[in-house]
Amino acid sequence: MWRRLLLRGTTCLLQVEDPNFLHQRHISSLCLRLVTQRLIHRPPAAPSVLRFPGAGYFLANNETRAYKKDTKSTVELPVCPITVTDIKQYIRSKDIPFHDGYSCLHIPSIFVESSARKDSFSLFIDKTTGQFLCKDTLVEGSWEDLQDCLEVMQKEEQDFLSPHVLLGYPESVEEQEERERELREVQRIWSSSVPLTDVPEDEAQLIKTMFQIPKVSNATLKKFGVRLFKPTKSLVFPWFGGPDSSLKGVKLLSAQNTDTDKVTYNEATVPKCSSYYNLFGLPLVNRMDSELVLTGHELDTLAVSQATGLPSVALPRGVSCLPPILLPYLEQFKRVTLWLGEDIRSWEASKIFSRKLGLRRCSLVRPGEYQPSPVEALAQGKNLSRIIKASIPAAHKSIVSFKQLREDVYGELLNTEQVAGVKWMRFPELNRILKGHRKGELTVFTGPTGSGKTTFISEVALDLCMQGVNTLWGSFEINNVRLAKIMLTQFAMQRLEENLEQYDFWADKFEELPLYFMTFHGQQNIKTVLDTMQHAVYLYDINHVIIDNLQFMMGQENLTVDKFAVQDHIIGAFRKFATNTSCHVTLIIHPRKEEDDRELQTASIFGSAKASQEADNVLILQEKKLVTCPGRRSLQVTKNRFDGDVGIFPLDFIKTSLTFSAPIKGKHKLRKVPIKPDDEEVEGHEVAPKKDDIKKDKAEKSNKTKKTPRPVKSPTTGK
Repeated sequence: MWRRLLLRGTTCLLQVEDPNFLHQRHISSLCLRLVTQRLIHRPPAAPSVLRFPGAGYFLANNETRAYKKDTKSTVELPVCPITVTDIKQYIRSKDIPFHDGYSCLHIPSIFVESSARKDSFSLFIDKTTGQFLCKDTLVEGSWEDLQDCLEVMQKEEQDFLSPHVLLGYPESVEEQEERERELREVQRIWSSSVPLTDVPEDEAQLIKTMFQIPKVSNATLKKFGVRLFKPTKSLVFPWFGGPDSSLKGVKLLSAQNTDTDKVTYNEATVPKCSSYYNLFGLPLVNRMDSELVLTGHELDTLAVSQATGLPSVALPRGVSCLPPILLPYLEQFKRVTLWLGEDIRSWEASKIFSRKLGLRRCSLVRPGEYQPSPVEALAQGKNLSRIIKASIPAAHKSIVSFKQLREDVYGELLNTEQVAGVKWMRFPELNRILKGHRKGELTVFTGPTGSGKTTFISEVALDLCMQGVNTLWGSFEINNVRLAKIMLTQFAMQRLEENLEQYDFWADKFEELPLYFMTFHGQQNIKTVLDTMQHAVYLYDINHVIIDNLQFMMGQENLTVDKFAVQDHIIGAFRKFATNTSCHVTLIIHPRKEEDDRELQTASIFGSAKASQEADNVLILQEKKLVTCPGRRSLQVTKNRFDGDVGIFPLDFIKTSLTFSAPIKGKHKLRKVPIKPDDEEVEGHEVAPKKDDIKKDKAEKSNKTKKTPRPVKSPTTGK
């Protein structure tokens, strides 16, 4: 933070909002010299993950257009990732008392005067990332920022710093207008909505029935501040935050019936999702409470609170993400029960989130027939307190018996479709073979050079990302701008070069996807890549990582080691990462050089057999170079560890939208490229037999046509 201020020249340390900071006086020359020397000589951090939402441009003092990153959505991974041991040693060296919490270290806040501190340990340092948050002032920053502040305090012999000392990038006019517009929109929605207690009884009961909360009382709705936005018949959930507990945002929830008589919910947040960090129900939690129920939905929080009286909060984005910035608010609880829903996806999220929160204190409510979501359990008259008491501990030993696995096995048998994973919307044939996209698996994808591997896998990943699968792209072959352009074109299903007036519309929608990019390009070290992936999984709850491609990580390894041994090591590392983090890894590997008229096989994957052995799925993009479009490409699944199904289906490439799709049945017929006369001169003695064979085939086909009925062609093979 300090380095950016000093080196970019966008903000001088003396030009702050409050000119008298650091004990109401100007910063001394000693302090400025200390910070300048410390930061200029420090090696710059290596940017690792780049996030599109929340990013913008601002005009720097040198009148150049510079890129500005939102600190909440962009992570700069240090060259040497910080460890909790390093943090503790540094804090001890400064004689600062600390408390070792579940996921954070607690120290006295350095941004509040001693006499005004409500809590002696109100500054929280994340054990994994080193990022800190002061709950009293809401000052936050990186581990380097905190080190700088402590060094300044020590040299200046101060016992606290003003919160204004940590300044971020100055807001541009557009950003300030956007923030003010969102704040006005929040106030407009809140003032236009009405408490359900002010709604006529018959209308209020209809609203409750629509949202399937008939047993949630008006007193509970009033306690949590839930209102009704009449223009859209939506429930409004407020976000109160900050030292003054002011209104920071709202979430609107609308209900819609489906053909299966199941209610689906549509959510909208103001401000936008990337800036919405609310723990709904947190203002009602008492400082002395030691037990908490964490839910994935606001309606579930209402049900738990009413039925059990226990403190309960809801995650801002459901089971898709637990932002680390919210972990300090959950540190006070000695027991946290995660009751995130009734499906397999919520169960997997519970296990992942429990690692962030600390396995020792977490217990999980296993979804099942007798333990539905809290709001459904309340509607069915079940005892929610008994369900919570029967939750299982998240901590487990390395060896388990079938007795401990029995319920998990039954759950998989009961929820076969959910266990199969997330279904693709654009590739139904892929669903038929692979059944779905599952966490913790390793997929190896290969295809001929120039066949469109990156374009195809980007659409496959985009399909999943549009359904809420948090995705991290590691593209070492093409830069992120070009990759983002491809994915945006696939998202809009049209060439935006010809419709630039629609760019902002589609870009705004594309921004809201949980899509992240690694900023690496070219050859990279496997350890650096894995550190970045681990960091992103922790920070953004990444569920799917795409590595394009393996060969770009082999050049950085020891040249004295056999290249096949290096490849085996890298594949083993990705396999271990996928298993340990429960994250799906898609690894693109170039094939060996094959003849143009030969189809690729599993054995065609470059390197040894370890790639196909370690992989759960092996996908091959086949390309027939001797066949004209359409019908020249097809996708073949040669390995499927989930249920063993394999197969192949054709693909059509639509150039206008850069998308692949299954061809319409019976529309196209494969035909061979006619042999040119030039080829006859070059390969005179080989071409003649081919022509004779073609004539014989035609004669045989004509004879068969006269004698027997013409067979129906297969829509997939054309035979």
